[in-house]
Amino acid sequence: MKITSIKCEILDENFPFIFVFTDEGIIGYGECFRRQPNITKSVVENLLEPALIGKDPTKTEHRFKDMVRAGNALEIGGAIWIAIAGIDIALWDIKGKSLNQPIYDLLGGKTKEKMPVYASSMKRDLSPTDEAKRAVYYAEQGFKAYKLHSAVPGKIDDDADQTIETVTEVRKAVGDSFDILVDVNGAYSVHHAIEIGKQLEQLGVFHFEEPRPHYDLDGLRKVSESLDIPIASGENIYSEYEYKDLIVKGKVDIVQPDIVKTPGFTTFIKISKLADILGIPLTCHNTQPIISTIAHAHFVCSSDNFPYAQEYNIENISIRDKYPILKEPIVIKNGLLEIPEGPGLGVEFDMKIIEKLSS
Repeated sequence: MKITSIKCEILDENFPFIFVFTDEGIIGYGECFRRQPNITKSVVENLLEPALIGKDPTKTEHRFKDMVRAGNALEIGGAIWIAIAGIDIALWDIKGKSLNQPIYDLLGGKTKEKMPVYASSMKRDLSPTDEAKRAVYYAEQGFKAYKLHSAVPGKIDDDADQTIETVTEVRKAVGDSFDILVDVNGAYSVHHAIEIGKQLEQLGVFHFEEPRPHYDLDGLRKVSESLDIPIASGENIYSEYEYKDLIVKGKVDIVQPDIVKTPGFTTFIKISKLADILGIPLTCHNTQPIISTIAHAHFVCSSDNFPYAQEYNIENISIRDKYPILKEPIVIKNGLLEIPEGPGLGVEFDMKIIEKLSS
């Protein structure tokens, strides 16, 4: 089998999806992180596609190295890794389809039948009371946990931050048996993160995400060593080398790779092995509820190192909610996501909608 072409289609002007075509008629589907989709498209079609044409898509490790070399990814970084991520996912989809096996079987087989997910709220303009009402709604839908983004991104220790007030209201509303997760996107100084973290401990928060930016490894270490609450980080890094530093130098308790950034299944395998050796659990950063979510589910359900519920974006997403691009929607019941059972990723697109939304 040989790769004949690779396309990056930007859907609804925001969402970059990958299509890898082969000479045997098998098409692999992938997805890239949504920031700067036009840059991603250019990298995919002008830089990475020429390095892969005519090569065997099922040799995923070799094709990954081809892409890393073509993009000078270890030198240039982010935008290249994001493009590689989408193609790598698509190559694993092809491998599964060619062998008539779901990806979770290629990864060793299921260790769990369904993936627990938590409701992740991306809103930053809700009052504490309104956030609490929202958390109750999702608890009533069967979710067992809720994540809020309460701080002011891009600022440090801003007076408008309502984290403690919001978590207090949510805890009152949902009771003590419901998990609350807090993500502040690096918006605190070290001393304020420790101060807030101690209050979050008293409120029974499950994890405290990015109290300092991912690049401040010393700051993350100081916060982590000062608190009992688990510190989580990792959504903004890419290679296994960065994850090693996050764990060893940053001393975080939970690492959070995102398969449409941390490039694909090939890198996830390496990070999972690294974290397992060092005794650190993983949880997915996952804000894109289509191929990203499905790819995460295959990995999570084939590994013992994802013991917690995984992120699921509850905000309105056009390609899921208004113009659903999957022929069969993702099914979530009582906070559990069902894993597609077909070969590869196990999903098919509605190509009429794909064509309508492509740019």
